[in-house]
Amino acid sequence: MTVRSIELAHLKEKVLKMAALVEIAIKKSVEALVTRDSELAVQVIKEDHKINAYDVDIDEECIRLLALKQPMGKDLRFITTAMKITTDLERIADNAVNIAERAIELNEEPQLKPYVDIPRMSRITQRMVIDTINAFINEDKLLAKDVIMRDDEIDDLNEVIWQELMKVMTSDPSTISRAVKITYISKYLERIGDHATNIAETVVYMVDGRIIRHMTRDKI
Repeated sequence: MTVRSIELAHLKEKVLKMAALVEIAIKKSVEALVTRDSELAVQVIKEDHKINAYDVDIDEECIRLLALKQPMGKDLRFITTAMKITTDLERIADNAVNIAERAIELNEEPQLKPYVDIPRMSRITQRMVIDTINAFINEDKLLAKDVIMRDDEIDDLNEVIWQELMKVMTSDPSTISRAVKITYISKYLERIGDHATNIAETVVYMVDGRIIRHMTRDKI
């Protein structure tokens, strides 16, 4: 039995809805930090179950299609890609929850410094998530490759934040607890970028049948 186009469209729709929730979670978690809105952070934590539910639902749908339809070629790559994507999306959401938890802790203390690079990292990672899903939906390997290249910018910003906060902690030990929590948030965002990159690499495999994990940027 072949997989019907309507079944693949339904699967696409579920992945798109899950990704939309994940992108909102990233945005709200950092907004909760910047605006010192702990209620917003709590909202991110409470709504994580919706993303987990999509993760399970999509996996079950993919397994059903694999078992009953035994797809081949492009359909097989599409379905296995959807399964891998939801795993990364769920982990991105977990990192958004981690940011929200650190935001709640930091909001209970005096603000250490204005947040500049953290919101910038958040905007880049949100865009990466949106673009990887668009690349998946539209089978756009060029957009997927563009997302992969953006990961370096996230890594660079993470390093800048770390170096800056090291100087702050060295000059004033009383800031250590707050500074460490901010470095955690930066690391969570860096991990989100990594997961978005994983998705983009999987999309390239779906379109080309080519595994590009661990390849240097110039070979992609």
